[in-house]
Amino acid sequence: MSQEIAVVGSQEFTTGFRLAGVRKFENVPDDEKGESLDGAVERVFADDDVGIVVMADDDMEHLSRDVREDAEASIEPTLVTLGGEGAGSGGLRGQIKRAIGIDLMEDE
Repeated sequence: MSQEIAVVGSQEFTTGFRLAGVRKFENVPDDEKGESLDGAVERVFADDDVGIVVMADDDMEHLSRDVREDAEASIEPTLVTLGGEGAGSGGLRGQIKRAIGIDLMEDE
């Protein structure tokens, strides 16, 4: 079972996670987003030890369509985006529902 958390993004984004103990990360400088970000995401998603991938929501628009669709549809590892208004497809609630298969707040 995959247990590691990986973070992909700018050095400023990954630093806090690294200080909190996340060992897997891919730094992608802001001026190199595009193909570099695609490659970083593909490497992290190919790592069998990774169960959760964390990215900034704003970085999703820099991914190619194929990589973005693969990342958003992935169940393991699960993509969690932070920041932005939508915080990914369906917000955090939608991401949790996709990851565990049930809606924990459906009775609200």
